[in-house]
Amino acid sequence: MLLGCIGDDFTGSSDLANTLAKEGMRVAQYVGVPDSNARSDIEAGVVALKSRSINPADAVEQSLHALRWLQQQGCQQFFFKYCSTFDSTKEGNIGPVAEALAKELDAHKVVVCPAFPGTGRSIYQGYLYVGDKLLNESGMQNHPLTPMTDADLRRWLSWQTSMGVGHVAALDVFAGHQAISSALSKNHEDGKRLIVVDALQDADLREIAKAVADEPLITGGSGVALGLPDNFRAKGLIGTQSNQWLGQQGPCAILSGSCSIATRQQLEVHKKSNPVFEIRAAEVINKTLEPARIVEWVLMSHGIPLAFSSADPEQVKKVQAEFGLERSALALEQFFAETARQLVAA
Repeated sequence: MLLGCIGDDFTGSSDLANTLAKEGMRVAQYVGVPDSNARSDIEAGVVALKSRSINPADAVEQSLHALRWLQQQGCQQFFFKYCSTFDSTKEGNIGPVAEALAKELDAHKVVVCPAFPGTGRSIYQGYLYVGDKLLNESGMQNHPLTPMTDADLRRWLSWQTSMGVGHVAALDVFAGHQAISSALSKNHEDGKRLIVVDALQDADLREIAKAVADEPLITGGSGVALGLPDNFRAKGLIGTQSNQWLGQQGPCAILSGSCSIATRQQLEVHKKSNPVFEIRAAEVINKTLEPARIVEWVLMSHGIPLAFSSADPEQVKKVQAEFGLERSALALEQFFAETARQLVAA
């Protein structure tokens, strides 16, 4: 294994695995830290944790456990993947995990780049944008677990870590990988160890990847991983052939628990031509709705049935106020998990 990746949630990890596979690496995604070695033909391993919203100390412990397993697989470089909207609070986990990984790997020019231009997430002058809006004006300020109230990544990260936080500006990024490398070195000389790097387009991400070809640790969204396979290819460590996606035949159902603006817009489009079932949190918590009911509905439906609990922010706040944040989140999570298990069995 060449590239070892640690993701702070499952969906983001699958996004990263998809990016690396498209760029020609043989990738395996693991749900949690495996208890056995990886297959010998795997070039990039992605360990999907569930550490985004847990206690920071627990997130660090889990991430270091994943790191040690990946080191045992022979990885030469490591990637810490978090959301392209930098989902965290001031007391959040991105800074502590990045700091712990940097110390463990003796990494000193650690890129922080959650940019994902393909989905409208860009970084300019250290500020994270969603489309043409600052992150804290994009709807993310209403996130039920990790409300983002400041788009300045340098400032937000500084709340979470004792390490110096630096910045590589867009003009350096536009000048290419050598300029980026020089800017990273300048930040290092100035005592900055976690370095926010601007990126507005995919070409920027590829140049950033070139600049960190020999760095032990990179952090960011899946976008900045775009150019990493080319680094290994340039060293003759992977081939030039890309992987082909083979889909699986059979019936399909969708479960949606995200409350993001984008998800709710997608839901509105989907329900114009497909059946939908709204899962209300109160019914789940009070156990007046059981997973078997959703499974029965799915099996009787046509098209691509979608069961969702993607409420607007005001509804989410009401549920949290009535039942508590942790209780409501855990109840829905367990409900969706059991529903998924029963759907697969059916």
